[in-house]
Amino acid sequence: MSDGPIFEKKNVLVTGGAGFIGSFLCEHLLRNSKVICLDNFSTSQQSNISHLLKNPDFEFIRADVNSLIDLTTYPELERFKIRFQGVQEIYHLACPTSPKNFDKFRKDTLRANSIGTCNMLELAVGYGARFFLASSSVIYGLRPEDGHPFREDEYGLFDHLTPRGCYDEGKRFAETSCATYHDVHGLDVRIGRIFRTYGPRQPLSDGHMIPDFVLDAIDSRDLVIYGDENFRSSLIYVSDVVDGIMQLMALSEDPGPLNIGSDYDIKLSDVAAKIKEMTGSQSNIVYHERLPFMRELGLPDLTKIKDKTGWIPLMSLEQGLKKTIEYTVAHKDILRPPFTS
Repeated sequence: MSDGPIFEKKNVLVTGGAGFIGSFLCEHLLRNSKVICLDNFSTSQQSNISHLLKNPDFEFIRADVNSLIDLTTYPELERFKIRFQGVQEIYHLACPTSPKNFDKFRKDTLRANSIGTCNMLELAVGYGARFFLASSSVIYGLRPEDGHPFREDEYGLFDHLTPRGCYDEGKRFAETSCATYHDVHGLDVRIGRIFRTYGPRQPLSDGHMIPDFVLDAIDSRDLVIYGDENFRSSLIYVSDVVDGIMQLMALSEDPGPLNIGSDYDIKLSDVAAKIKEMTGSQSNIVYHERLPFMRELGLPDLTKIKDKTGWIPLMSLEQGLKKTIEYTVAHKDILRPPFTS
């Protein structure tokens, strides 16, 4: 990592910054840094960052991480003085995640996890920037039969030739890329394995079940679970994920990959029922065939991240659902046009 910013604040680049987690991360980073948000809006939306656009320390660049990017060629970044100060941190979150349209983005997913990751690592080498990779719990494979939480030193088992391989094996390749750049260039890399996350700004009507539960409960439509009544998952609120990322990046030395998630297991049917209760909805809960991108994932062992950073998830499920419901109600007509008969 470089010795530090020449000027009063660090320059930070966030790829996928207009996405669900990325927009919250940009918001948090703006407290102490100048933030360059890079996104191509493939599965994200401008409304996630519209409230940040007037901030003089924030700049949005519409670009694709799969193309070579030279930040010095963007005139809108001149006030960030990239040529003199460079970039101190890069957060790489760019990767399509669309359960319902997974097939549409398979090649983009493959490229973002391979070409895109290597492009951003090269950029980090050039600036001597500390690099964060948003990896995923999918690298562990399916939930183990005995239900034990995954430790970071476990190696998952899955078929890399399935349609999901571009994402699952792609995240493994991205981690391998980070390790290689660390070994070859001495790059300071941090890997966060993020487990299933929910909260405001998550795409609607796209198979991300929690936001769709809320919207459909409000509209008195069926709450669809893509699986059976035993479909289980852990759920972590987005602000806790951002806090985990920040604490990982603040460590003076790379601790190796860290799990960032909740170790509390819950049935999705219970979550749907809770949302019905909190919205006063009379909707039915129904079960549909599981989507390729939606599957039962294991739980994280949080021992390592607690030991290294002291981090623990703070938001209770009920509090998180309340915030998600409030956001969806407030933005309902903007997020999705009203249904017509």
